[in-house]
Amino acid sequence: MSENQGSGSEREPRGSLGVLFSVIVVDLIGFGVVVPILPFWSERFGASGALLGLLLASYAAMQFLFAPVWGRLSDRVGRRPVMLITIAGTALSLLLLGLADSLFLLFCARLLGGIFGSNVSVATAYLTDVTDEADRTRWMGMIGASFAVGFTLGPPIGGILSRVGHEVPMLFAAGLATLNLAWAALRLREPEFHEERPQPNLTSRLEVLRVPMIGRICFIYFLFSLAVTQLETTFAFFMSHRFGYDELGVGLVMLAMAIVMGGIQGGGMKRLSERFPLQRLVPVGLIMMSLAFAAIPLSSTVAFLLLPLGAAAVGRGISQPPMMSLVSLEADEGSRGLVMGVFQSTASAARIVGPIAAGILYDVGQPFPYWTAAGLTAVAALLALRIRTDTDV
Repeated sequence: MSENQGSGSEREPRGSLGVLFSVIVVDLIGFGVVVPILPFWSERFGASGALLGLLLASYAAMQFLFAPVWGRLSDRVGRRPVMLITIAGTALSLLLLGLADSLFLLFCARLLGGIFGSNVSVATAYLTDVTDEADRTRWMGMIGASFAVGFTLGPPIGGILSRVGHEVPMLFAAGLATLNLAWAALRLREPEFHEERPQPNLTSRLEVLRVPMIGRICFIYFLFSLAVTQLETTFAFFMSHRFGYDELGVGLVMLAMAIVMGGIQGGGMKRLSERFPLQRLVPVGLIMMSLAFAAIPLSSTVAFLLLPLGAAAVGRGISQPPMMSLVSLEADEGSRGLVMGVFQSTASAARIVGPIAAGILYDVGQPFPYWTAAGLTAVAALLALRIRTDTDV
């Protein structure tokens, strides 16, 4: 990788980035396979909406605890070994999920999955190690696009395989994660700067959150993620109860959303970041999401529903990469893994309380999770409007 690194644009080791993105894509395909299946899988064991929320929250709780841990460890020992450890753990957790025959084992598998599934912070730290600040948002958008590709392929695969048996998608995802581990072990290289081991300026979660720019954006990202979980938690139930959709139908709708979001993050983000300040893209995307969430419960047909779902996907595609980029620009090289870990852990914190709240709200009435999401993104947009004023960006 050293022959690709240097100053300016020469620091960009495109081969290593390609491997990184492929690892993320395969990782997210495995995750996406499980997403539309888990609500039906848990309902088979008697889970209510609230219990489903608790199941999803258990995964996020482990991510909240371990994202900064993996990030800080990667600052010390390197990005590559931590990525390999977490991918291996993900494969093990998916295998346990496929073999689960009770709600208790489902919870055990999701707890283990959350511990090892918090490696996005390491991946984003890796990316910031090997890219220039001028291109940072573009590559953060590519990480978002990798997520979208994973979710594009994962849910329909999961829906199709579920026709054979609910456990089949989980076992398929476990096998995919095992192949991903082999691919990463062979091709993923360590960013060169780790040979020098720069000393970190920040050493704890609290120190990171005390940095004004980082603290504000982390809180905005928390609200953003809290809103997104309202949709993610209840969407399968919503489609099943209102429109009679099964796993495959839910997977196909999620496929359409992922295609839209991937198009924005993979293709449009470079042009948007060149034309508009990053701190202005964030509130625009959040406002779009707020309006879209408010309209979802008003949809009487699937055709009408696709309009607010598409708008929500566009808003998410516009707002998420700039937040990641703005936070990474505030991190020094020695603390980068920790900073990105804390940033990602704010989303995990939202996924602890969000699914539980969404499940309870859905049990009260179908519209309430989506109207709650609309309010949360509206507040986040108002806070995002002050990023430039408060931080003098």
